[in-house]
Amino acid sequence: MSNFWNEIKTHSFLLAPMEDVTDTAFREIILHLSHPDYLQVLYTEFTNTDGLCHPIGRDKVKSRLLVSHSEQKLLKEKNVKLVAQIWGNKPEKFYEATKYIDENYSFDGIDINMGCPVKKVVKQGSCSALIKFPDLAGEIIQATKEATKLPVSVKTRTGFSQHITEDWISFLLSQDPAAIILHTRTQKMQTDFPAEWEEMGKALEVRNKLKPHIPIIGNGDIFSMDDARKIHSKYPTDGFMIGRGIFQNPWFFNPDANPTINDKLNILLKHSRLYVKTWGQQRNFQVLKRFFKIYINDFNGAAVLRAKLMETNNLEEVEKIIIDFKKSNLF
Repeated sequence: MSNFWNEIKTHSFLLAPMEDVTDTAFREIILHLSHPDYLQVLYTEFTNTDGLCHPIGRDKVKSRLLVSHSEQKLLKEKNVKLVAQIWGNKPEKFYEATKYIDENYSFDGIDINMGCPVKKVVKQGSCSALIKFPDLAGEIIQATKEATKLPVSVKTRTGFSQHITEDWISFLLSQDPAAIILHTRTQKMQTDFPAEWEEMGKALEVRNKLKPHIPIIGNGDIFSMDDARKIHSKYPTDGFMIGRGIFQNPWFFNPDANPTINDKLNILLKHSRLYVKTWGQQRNFQVLKRFFKIYINDFNGAAVLRAKLMETNNLEEVEKIIIDFKKSNLF
């Protein structure tokens, strides 16, 4: 299996894995809106290794790995890679879960979550907590690599309570991951403090000395292509991962796009219909509401329209409100 990380374009972009956000429906919408010269890699939602390894738990978590036929088609058309992200704290579970994914799905890579800062997850000794236990982190990386021929990457941070960028990146490089995605904050910083990109400079210096062939992707406070260009001029990472920036602009990966109000309304309808078609009763309709604000903004009447949409309980109500708004505004 080839390592696609070594083939991605310089200054490429990835969409970050996000809980209750990057499901197959949202990924398909982003694929529709994006230009293939920019968007290179998509991620699934976080999938727990313990859950995947348990007969009952598997049924609860495997929906996070669902890839619809229409998404698969778009991925091939646009040559965008799709990576399954997994998390946990037991090497044997990483091995077993990765085997299951390898045998039952067609992803382009596996990513190990060593970056999520959520406290209830950290208390379990998972995700960014693994930065404190490098020996365990190394066992997890090796167990995952042993279970698959897919490229195995690691998404992480610069430290736990304080930056230990050089030591941590040196250690990760010694494990030979296919790529490192580095969020330039510590776990303690959460999103309460600005990302500290100076740490990326340290990481790149270490990488260039030790393992120059391993890509390092940067993450943290990138809300526009201009942000990425400015950062890249100082810290030439191999690409950027976009998280919260997609909520400010779902057309992020298509910088030439200039969506009209009608475009925004139509995409909201498309996303809502796709969400309901994909999940039916499997997922709570209320989860869809977190997306309304990314489409309904920056035009007259947006706040009132958004407030009405937040009161909806099903697709039919969303459709009626949008159609009535279009009629009253002659869209």
